[in-house]
Amino acid sequence: MSILKIEGGKSLSGEIRVQGAKNSVLPILAATILQNGESVIRNCPDLTDVHAAIDILRHLGCEARFEKGTVWVNSRGMTSCDIPDELMRRMRSSVIFLGAILARCGRATISMPGGCELGPRPIDMHLEAMGRLGAEIRENSGDLICRAPALRGARIDFRIPSVGATENSMLAAAGAAGTTFITNAAREPEIRDLGEYLRALGVRVTGAGTSTVTVEGGEMRQYAEHTVIPDRIAAATYISAVTAAGGDICLSGVNAGDIAGVTGAFLKMGTELTFRGGELRCRRVKRPTPPGTVTTGPYPGFPTDAQPVLMAASTVAKGATAFVETIFQNRYRHVPELLRMGADISVDGRVAIVQGVERLHGAQVRATDLRGGAALIVAALAAEGTSEIGEIRHIDRGYENIASCLEQIGGRAERIERKDEQDG
Repeated sequence: MSILKIEGGKSLSGEIRVQGAKNSVLPILAATILQNGESVIRNCPDLTDVHAAIDILRHLGCEARFEKGTVWVNSRGMTSCDIPDELMRRMRSSVIFLGAILARCGRATISMPGGCELGPRPIDMHLEAMGRLGAEIRENSGDLICRAPALRGARIDFRIPSVGATENSMLAAAGAAGTTFITNAAREPEIRDLGEYLRALGVRVTGAGTSTVTVEGGEMRQYAEHTVIPDRIAAATYISAVTAAGGDICLSGVNAGDIAGVTGAFLKMGTELTFRGGELRCRRVKRPTPPGTVTTGPYPGFPTDAQPVLMAASTVAKGATAFVETIFQNRYRHVPELLRMGADISVDGRVAIVQGVERLHGAQVRATDLRGGAALIVAALAAEGTSEIGEIRHIDRGYENIASCLEQIGGRAERIERKDEQDG
């Protein structure tokens, strides 16, 4: 198994380019099957989730390859309309292929998706949206069997702004006859990015990134190019790291507007943030102060994916911080691991109270999920002594070459391969 060994207690310095957005590239890769042609997707992070999406494309009959941050897809040879259980379980967002397969094939068979266990993430809104567009869906022994010989434009009204359901609806609508109106749509920057790629395909999309999205189905171009936006959650992770450990780092390739939902909390903690073009300088000299009460919510609110890393930074703040998690009920699974490092955190349902301590100490901990693993990295950088983080396969889902990236900003990190004792 792989572990991440971090020697903490030292201020950070250096410059790093923020990777492409994981939550953008996955739906965009799914969208490449909408066309009967080729796509070149640039600024793709080298993540296990990305490679899982590429494996799905290959299973469907597409040609796909990853090389130096670029994914090339040729979907002309697509022959299959199903995704087997083994591939679906490799990432939760695999359900995003449903809308694209329906639009391309008129039918799809998928199993229930996998991914981090953060509590119920029902796909009922995905299925309801597909139904509005004309799909017939039934379940058989854990498989979803969907048929839609003729998708048609419709009005889709979401009761809550679901990111995945909005994306699936946009993908299916791109292959539907007529115009689809999506209301109470998710507004995340990744939705906007998907809309940009669909426009590169020739799909008429307006309002992507707002609460009302309009998609007009029609013929698509046989060639498209797109560059994925920077990963705002990765940026928030590195800001959290310098907030916790102290220092002065520069993040390049950052969209200031996309991370506006998190910068306010860091400014309250005393972190100096200076934007110049696409660069963000992050500087923290004194012990951080608490950001107050942090409540997660849909964009443009504070993102649930950034909550664990901010919590890790707040464990060394001079005072108490309250977190209210409104998205995932099990988003605090990393808390017991932070406690092993000397943090003072109490959890009651969806509320967590963090009482800052003067210092954390290194410990052996394990990543419980993707963003919880990132929180442990932030804490380990601030802690005195050495930490070993296990189960980093979760971290590999969303952070590209994390040990190397940490070294670029002055962190002392090493990836170590150890033989699993269960293997003898």
